[in-house]
Amino acid sequence: MSATGPVKAITVPDIMARKGTVPLVCLTAYTTPVAALSDAHCDIALVGDSVGMVLHGLPSTLEVTMEMMVLHGKAVRRGLKKALMVVDMPFGSYEEGPAQAFRNAARLMSETGCAAVKLEGGETMRETISFLTTRGIPVMGHVGLTPQAVNAFGGYRVQGRGEAAERIRRDALAVAEAGAFSVVLEKLTESLARKITSELAVPTIGIGASPACDGQILVIDDMLGMFTDFKPKFVKRYADLGRAADEAISAYAKDVRDRAFPDENHVFMDVQGSGGSETA
Repeated sequence: MSATGPVKAITVPDIMARKGTVPLVCLTAYTTPVAALSDAHCDIALVGDSVGMVLHGLPSTLEVTMEMMVLHGKAVRRGLKKALMVVDMPFGSYEEGPAQAFRNAARLMSETGCAAVKLEGGETMRETISFLTTRGIPVMGHVGLTPQAVNAFGGYRVQGRGEAAERIRRDALAVAEAGAFSVVLEKLTESLARKITSELAVPTIGIGASPACDGQILVIDDMLGMFTDFKPKFVKRYADLGRAADEAISAYAKDVRDRAFPDENHVFMDVQGSGGSETA
């Protein structure tokens, strides 16, 4: 509770109302501490399936399971008071059809307490998105570069050049018309992302897209510079925590080997005259 009363949680209608106004601030979150840190500054906290690569060392998002998403979703929920929490539906949890998607989306919402789910795909997901949204499950769409289809794309390539632009435009329109409350546009040409944003009635959230999008999202570990050897063009680093952590660990290792740590400030001495020992 704040000094002026309870913190008002952001809702799906709040996000939709931000179309064309103040840009939406979105980051991924996978743990309770990171969720708590970002909550005061973000409108949306996405428990992304990127957790598989960022925290579990997987080569792609394809090996991420429902169990992983539930585990990290629960952790993030405990760190949030304000931001709208969205959880990615992992690969294989919704593509089979609307009924499968509903079962797994309902599980994510009931077990994590999230407000919405996100799924990838365009026109092929129209029926599924409509099925979910008409049954009370808010859906965030995701078109352009969809990482779960990375094998079909042949890598993490920019989308929307040439003839592909019209297909992606139709994908975005189909997702919005099916009931998605917002649409992530990933790694598109700037002009296409700008055009889609102007045509959609719901907010677009860009990642490697356009400043004209109604919001922006980044993987928080990328934005904080946790990986010293990984920096996509669309990522702006606001810190260099990977290098700082490396230097701190190096200093710790040197102190241990030099027997400089622990010193008298970090050990418990006998308390003279009391016959007891320090406990703090």
